[in-house]
Amino acid sequence: MADPKPRPEPAPPPARAPRPTQAAIARDAPPGGTIWLHGQHAVAAALANPRRRLRRLLLTAEAEATLAETLPPPWRIPAERVEKNRFQTFLYEDSVHQGAALLAEPLPPQPLETLLAERPGPVLLLDQVTDPRNVGAILRAAAAFGACCVVMQDRHAPPETGALARAASGALELVPVAREVNLSRAIVTLQKAGFWVIGLAGDAKRTLAAALPRDRRVALVLGAEEGGMRRLQRETCDELVRLPMAPGVESLNVAAATAVALYEIAREEPDA
Repeated sequence: MADPKPRPEPAPPPARAPRPTQAAIARDAPPGGTIWLHGQHAVAAALANPRRRLRRLLLTAEAEATLAETLPPPWRIPAERVEKNRFQTFLYEDSVHQGAALLAEPLPPQPLETLLAERPGPVLLLDQVTDPRNVGAILRAAAAFGACCVVMQDRHAPPETGALARAASGALELVPVAREVNLSRAIVTLQKAGFWVIGLAGDAKRTLAAALPRDRRVALVLGAEEGGMRRLQRETCDELVRLPMAPGVESLNVAAATAVALYEIAREEPDA
C-alpha cells in the first residue's frame, strides 16, 4: 500500500502588529477640542459637511480608493497614507475604522429656535439617553425619516465622540443636535412655537397613531434606557403615548422605539 500523502503543515498564526510606541501615541493624540472620527461613512459625511472644521485625514491605500468612489476628490484636506496598525495609536483596539480616520473639531452648537424656523420635520428630545450607540442609532433614524433636529441636555448626555459618529454612520453631519440646559424648558419653547409635544411611555393609555395631530408639527420625548422619562418631562408633555406591542413584550430599545415612532409620524403626515 502506498504511503499516505503527508498532511500539510498548519499555517503559522499571522504576526501581530507591533504595539505603538509612546512617541507614536503622543504624535496622534487629538489636541484639546478635537476628536478622531473613524469609519468610511462617518469620514465621508464629515468631509462633505462644510460646517465641519477638519485637521487631519488618515487613510490606508484601500480606504482611500473606497472613499474616492463615495466622495470623489479633491477633498477639503489632503490625505496622509498610513498602514492599518497606525490606527492603534489613537483608537480602541476593537474600533471598526475601515482604514479611515479624520481629526476634526466638534460641530458648533445650533440654537433650537433657529432650527425650528429653518428646518421642517418632527423634533426629538432625549431625556438622559446616555449610550452613544443608542444616540448614534437615533440620529440615523432621524436622518432617514426627515427629523428637524435632536435635542439633548448639556449634562447627562454623551458628548460628540468618534464612537457616536461611527454609530450614526454619517447622520451626525445631516441632523443638527441642539444642546439645552433644561429639557422641560425646551419642551415649553416647542409648545410656544406651536408643536404638540408627545412623550413615549409604556404605561400610556393612547397609542401614538391615535394621538398624532394633523394640524401641527410634533415633538417626541424619549426617556433614558433604564428609567424612562423623568417626572418633570412627563408632566410638561402635552400627552403621553405608547407603541402597540404584543403581550409579554415590555419595551423596545430606545433607538428601535424612535425608529418605529418616526415611521408612524412620517406615515401620518398629510402629504405622505
